[in-house]
Amino acid sequence: MKKALKLLFVVFVILLPLVAEARALTLASPAFLDGERMPLNSGYKNGNISPALQWSDFSEKTESFALVMDDPDARGWTHWVVFNIPVSVTGLEENFPRQEELPDGTRQGLNDFKKVGYGGPCPPSGVHRYVFRLFALDSRIELDAGCSKAALLKAIKGHVLAEAKLTGKYGN
Repeated sequence: MKKALKLLFVVFVILLPLVAEARALTLASPAFLDGERMPLNSGYKNGNISPALQWSDFSEKTESFALVMDDPDARGWTHWVVFNIPVSVTGLEENFPRQEELPDGTRQGLNDFKKVGYGGPCPPSGVHRYVFRLFALDSRIELDAGCSKAALLKAIKGHVLAEAKLTGKYGN
């Protein structure tokens, strides 16, 4: 009996992380698949339309979400900073409003174009990668709209429950 309990305990300890991992936070877009090209109209000079994003499988402890989009091929150029997205929201619509604060409390920071809201891809040459990072947080963030990506990333330290990434490509 003791051996059976020990075996059951070992199996439980091994399988529990796998089950938890299976419900990891996910981020996707109906406009493009992870690692694929983003729509032409999402480019800064071709419409500057933010792609729709959707997420799921977040912890019940989640109180809000934050999203950052940047270009690792351009030294981390910031394209989008969004935070205090209510836990009831599970996606951002295409062409998300470029307002500092929305009626539901969602706030947006400054991108590296020095504008609030989405600033689409604008690679100087070649194809660049654009990484959307979604953070499930255990609280709302006490920052003003118009903050920088650096300020947001500093403010969320110690509050991140999970992170999901989605990478799109843009350019020629």
